[in-house]
Amino acid sequence: MSHLVTTRSTAGPAAAPPAAGRPEGEPGGRGRLVEVVIPVHNEERVLAASVRRLHAYLSDTFPYRWRITVADNASTDGTWRLAEELGAELRHVRAVHLDGKGRGRALRRVWSDSDADVVAYMDVDLSTDLDAFLPLVAPLISGHSDLAIGSRLSRGSAVVRGPRREVISRCYNLLLRATLAARFSDAQCGFKAGRTEVVQALLPVVEDQEWFFDTELLLLAERTGLRIHEVPVDWVDDPDSRVEVLRTALDDLRGMARVGRRMLTGGFGAPVPGRPDARTREGEGGLPAGMRRQLPVFAVIGVVSTVAQLVLFVLLRLVMGPLAANALSLVVTTVGNTAANRRFTFGVTGAHRAVRHQVEGGLTFLLGLGLSTGGLALLHATVTRPSRWVEVAAMVVANALATLVRFLLMRAWIFHPRRQGRAPRPPGTSGVSGTASVSGVDVTSVDVSGGADSAGAGAGAGVEEAGR
Repeated sequence: MSHLVTTRSTAGPAAAPPAAGRPEGEPGGRGRLVEVVIPVHNEERVLAASVRRLHAYLSDTFPYRWRITVADNASTDGTWRLAEELGAELRHVRAVHLDGKGRGRALRRVWSDSDADVVAYMDVDLSTDLDAFLPLVAPLISGHSDLAIGSRLSRGSAVVRGPRREVISRCYNLLLRATLAARFSDAQCGFKAGRTEVVQALLPVVEDQEWFFDTELLLLAERTGLRIHEVPVDWVDDPDSRVEVLRTALDDLRGMARVGRRMLTGGFGAPVPGRPDARTREGEGGLPAGMRRQLPVFAVIGVVSTVAQLVLFVLLRLVMGPLAANALSLVVTTVGNTAANRRFTFGVTGAHRAVRHQVEGGLTFLLGLGLSTGGLALLHATVTRPSRWVEVAAMVVANALATLVRFLLMRAWIFHPRRQGRAPRPPGTSGVSGTASVSGVDVTSVDVSGGADSAGAGAGAGVEEAGR
């Protein structure tokens, strides 16, 4: 457990949180308290300027009571000392110290103990324009929405950042929508808020302690039937960002796999005051009928295909370049993958049209090859002489996106029941089961946990959601 130390500008540790912002009795509900958390780790360079800027902005423009909490998670530089000084100097600023590292850990600790009506957080670099803060929290104070997020990907947002981070962000949010049926547009923007009673009800179910924390919180909120409000923001990338993009991407993929497994078992829901439990409301974890039988098959094929392709890639790299090794390993595993999905996933047996299926599977392979090759090319363009394992990690991320495209094409085109000369079969019978018709196309969904192929398999869930 992390050790918590709190300093406040007005009293000792046992005192109540400081009264903040505007007077308690102002009209228009202005007595509501909003707590803004700034999680920091080794941010001595920018902390003082950012806190002073936010403090001045809230003092001058914000119509509700407010408090700023600097949550230092295991900094090793002068961040904690500086946070204490800011708490002693500035009214309505306090500092909290945790011995354990992790943005999610810091937010969980502060939000769990908060007495505010609304809790929020923003990145210490204040990349998001502060004029979006009142539109962010207003629907929460009014009771219209349960959580609110700033979105850099919605219409009306204005974003300045490099192409590398733009591509990674869009691919990540596409994966969330395709595999876990997320309906929010931007999971990663460090500009979020929620009604405290709702957030505190969700926190015990959220497992992640680091960067995937807020994505998991949003997925859980959607699963529980809560309303998420999105605000388009103006956002400027911090060129000195300390985020390790590759490691964070891999951690996010692992988090998506874990959440996907919990969704499949019906264990991903939280009792929220005034809301029915999602597991009670949806039944069987919200899966389409017959889906439980198909999911393990997708997972096994995904694991075998991913492992085989990575092993081949590593071996082939001993004798050829990364692009050629990637292409050849994909060719070999695509043939086996198409045959396995044909037989075990889509229930197509016999030699009839087998050659055609392999040819069409080869066309989907070309799309996958373009995406994964592009990912490797981007890596070598941005990193000088990357290690072999960095190449492998980049391939995992790129192939996960490629698999989304491949699965949709296999499901809606290659192995579509009508192309096989048969109608979709009801759940529980042999062949394709557990399908749902959306605009004339039968789609299905699957967990991300099985690796490359299973990551794409869940794309049907996003299609089904969009068709509602």
